[in-house]
Amino acid sequence: MDHIAIDLGSRQSQVCVRKSSGEVLQEQKLPNALLPQLFDCPPATVVMETCSEAFAVADLARSKGHQVRVVPATLVRALGVGQRGIKTDRRDAQVLSEASCRMDLPSVHLPSAWSREAKTLCGMRDGLVTARTKLINTVRGWLRTQLANKRPSRYALTKALRAESGDRLPVYVERQLVVIDQLSEQIKEADEAVAKLADQSEICRLLMTAPGVGPKTAVRYAATLDDAARFPNAAQARSYLGVTPGENSSSTRRHITGITKAGSPQTRWLLVQASWAALRYCPSDPMCRWAKQVALRRGKHVAVMALARKLAGVLYAIWRDRKPYSPQA
Repeated sequence: MDHIAIDLGSRQSQVCVRKSSGEVLQEQKLPNALLPQLFDCPPATVVMETCSEAFAVADLARSKGHQVRVVPATLVRALGVGQRGIKTDRRDAQVLSEASCRMDLPSVHLPSAWSREAKTLCGMRDGLVTARTKLINTVRGWLRTQLANKRPSRYALTKALRAESGDRLPVYVERQLVVIDQLSEQIKEADEAVAKLADQSEICRLLMTAPGVGPKTAVRYAATLDDAARFPNAAQARSYLGVTPGENSSSTRRHITGITKAGSPQTRWLLVQASWAALRYCPSDPMCRWAKQVALRRGKHVAVMALARKLAGVLYAIWRDRKPYSPQA
């Protein structure tokens, strides 16, 4: 079986094809639009480094019957990419193809089409929210220069300013308010799209039976894990999400650190927000009662993170068992 290594670029990619014996059969630089033609060959092992284009190219290769290895970017340097301070596309492709001939390279999980679509939808929504927040902060900063006594919340900012000032707002402030209103409408539509995606997914509907979990948290969690069967137990799922404590120990010294923060920061943030919501709206739930006991000993912030860790495991169990949340379980 041949080994096809591709050093992907935004417009064109370097290709190196080797026999299993290590002999180089082909080296060339191809425009990305011509990569599908590269896979019109007998089944081979296709190797590439993680990047924005990797999963689309991996889908093309798998559709043609090839084995695909998407090597983590943190590993390629150990394989020899960039060694001795020399890094070129041609050398990178050569190193990847040579390593593929010598060993079965580890590959990151190739997410499903649904997972990628859900992540993209949520990411685009987050971009809109970030843009609106920056604009709101500029307007609120202007209000401070005007010594305004009232500082409306970000949810009522445009309505309150227009009601109070009428047509006396400066043009540069009015421009900001117009865009804020437009972004709010787009964010509302994005929220509806996320809610619709969650309602169409059996897994998301099950996840939303847990306290504090809404459409955004359910979709992000399901898209991040992609397949619960990838993880043997809840502890592995929590570790993948980065909500477990780290450790820095050596010899007789043992030191437990804060959470590892591995994995998706957006999913981890949503789990924390879901925990705050659960404590507020479901205080009698057994998980929340347990978190309150932790808060008495360690403080509320530690308790919320502990609840987020427990919630991540509970959601995994709901997915694994395909049963809705039960406080008595």
